[in-house]
Amino acid sequence: MIAKELLNPRSIAVVGASADIHKPGGHVLLNLKNSNFKGAIYAVNPKENEVQGIKCTHKVEDLPQVDCAILAIAAKYCPATVDVLAKEKGCKGFIILSAGFAEENAEGAAFERHIADTINSVGGSLIGPNCTGFLNTNYCGAFDAPIPPLDPHGVDFITGSGATAVFIKEYGITNGLKFNSVWAVGNCAQTGIEDVLEHLDTTFDPEKSSRVIMLYMEKISNPQKLLKHSRSLINKGCRIAAIKSGGSAAGSRAASSHTGALATNDAAVDALFQKAGIVRCQNREELTTVCAIFMHPEVKGKNMAVITHAGGPAVMLTDVLSNNGMDVPHIEGPKADELLKKLFPGSSVGNPIDFLATGTAEQLGYIIDACENDFDNIDCMCVIFGSPGLFQNWEVYKLLDEKMKTCKKPIFPIIPSIINVREELDDFIKNKNRINFPEECVFGNALCKVYNSSKPQPEHVELPAVDVARIRRTIDRCQSGYLEIADYNELLDAAGISRKKSVEVDKKDDALAFAKEVGCGKDTPLVMKVVGPLHKSDVGGVTLGVKDLDTVGREFDRLMAIKDTYAVEMYPMLDGTDVYIGAIKDEKFGHQIFFGLGGIFIEVLKDVQSALAPITADEAKVMLTKLRGYKILQGVRGQEAVNIDLYADQIARVSALVQAAPEIVEMDLNPLLGNPRYVTAVDARIRIEK
Repeated sequence: MIAKELLNPRSIAVVGASADIHKPGGHVLLNLKNSNFKGAIYAVNPKENEVQGIKCTHKVEDLPQVDCAILAIAAKYCPATVDVLAKEKGCKGFIILSAGFAEENAEGAAFERHIADTINSVGGSLIGPNCTGFLNTNYCGAFDAPIPPLDPHGVDFITGSGATAVFIKEYGITNGLKFNSVWAVGNCAQTGIEDVLEHLDTTFDPEKSSRVIMLYMEKISNPQKLLKHSRSLINKGCRIAAIKSGGSAAGSRAASSHTGALATNDAAVDALFQKAGIVRCQNREELTTVCAIFMHPEVKGKNMAVITHAGGPAVMLTDVLSNNGMDVPHIEGPKADELLKKLFPGSSVGNPIDFLATGTAEQLGYIIDACENDFDNIDCMCVIFGSPGLFQNWEVYKLLDEKMKTCKKPIFPIIPSIINVREELDDFIKNKNRINFPEECVFGNALCKVYNSSKPQPEHVELPAVDVARIRRTIDRCQSGYLEIADYNELLDAAGISRKKSVEVDKKDDALAFAKEVGCGKDTPLVMKVVGPLHKSDVGGVTLGVKDLDTVGREFDRLMAIKDTYAVEMYPMLDGTDVYIGAIKDEKFGHQIFFGLGGIFIEVLKDVQSALAPITADEAKVMLTKLRGYKILQGVRGQEAVNIDLYADQIARVSALVQAAPEIVEMDLNPLLGNPRYVTAVDARIRIEK
């Protein structure tokens, strides 16, 4: 829990207070004085008797009892200062702005640990160090600018970067976004982003709490905690948007399998956000735009009415919406004809609804009313209305504000003329408390991202039944490393994962005997593969369509001669589309399941979806539709379709297998051959670590 002394202190001491407002200790004091704080403010500076009109003590030992302290002093002085405040002055809220801690060197890291241990010992809470501070509707304990307009129903913003937070706030404030709190957690010596989410979750009040949460993260320290509280908050009615930066570098693990090559940290973050229901954003503009959309009523359908007096922006927005899963449906019929009669000649109501540069506020009202009441194929509206500088838009924006209050269908204002109608726009934002979306394509992309984002997956799900006892017996008898064919086949069978029936032989007589047993011939061709080399195709270690005993013998000799080969795997040849399922375990994220087109296509196209375990068959089926190659699975140009129900069931069974055997750290089923009758694994690799 976050200490109440940090959230709503009765008194605050600024240690390192300065008269120079260009220093953190000076600007934080100025911001604190100008905030809503009604309690006592103390200043500490060994060289001053008064700072910014506030009486100053020379050392913290001279302070009275104090709830919260903001430190803007050199890192080396912070541990002793915190000791005095926590142990002698009853202080439980701490904000340390100072740098020079773990981000700099080992000595700074030791300072951090000492400070966190001291604050923990008194049940206190720490923001920082190396941060810009904290602010909420009670007070401002931050030294940066601008200080955003505060509103109990504004955005709760949690950030790991104070500088980035400044730029995000600036963009959001410019367009009318309001904030309820800003947590710049810095080094997270005690309180990290996940801890703040836990606080927001456990203290959530449906009447008083904000419903919009914005995150900027450069690391995820505790993925499971983030998942738990994000999912809980969203299920309570909140919406969360986040940037997770630093995901472009390849993962540190060795890519010893296809799954290993795919399993970057960024893929894990995508899977985590998808399971939690978080909308992932890629830049500041997108993040603030998504959160601004969250501040409006939720869009329930995909059909948008684009209302405009300028054709170009409407066409560009229509393209963005149509290309990203939403629709701008055609409007026609008697009601449309009736609306058209109320507009100037040359207007169009087909959607986009263009009522020309000469359109009036009255006409805009007619259009919005028709979209609200007459057109059932419209779920939401946007209004693009600027000015070429020839007229003012007071009446239009007044009408727009009134309609946004009364209409049940969401209305999004797009006011691109940020100079020509500056005065009217300022009034719309500041006096009418509205948010503007100045660029229609940025808005369109953000809205589509919100619309297409998944709802949180349930915390507790029912997976296919697997033979856990048999799985555990197999795992317990095996050593760490890649499993032998017999062992991984035992795991697949215990999990109910369909596999080809094969043998592993190291003598030519045994190969010939198996071929005779299964009736090798034109109607029953065999596959022969090397056992040993990692990438079988790369070394010429796969032979397909073996139809006679002479070829069996000849290919056995050839395959056994390939370097590192110690046996040959043989099985009747199957047919179908190559698909893939893989799993990998991350120390923080747990097991991640991958699936998509298989065979060589996984290397070339990398057209896969991924999810954190557990994943159900229903969840897998929805995700399969997002594959670029989904139409291949449905069957194209005479090719048989893959049985999606069977494929999804196999994905869920892999999830159940790794749940039962957490020792599995890497697993490839590639390919599985899928057709309407079966989805069967024809090659597998499983690696365990105990």
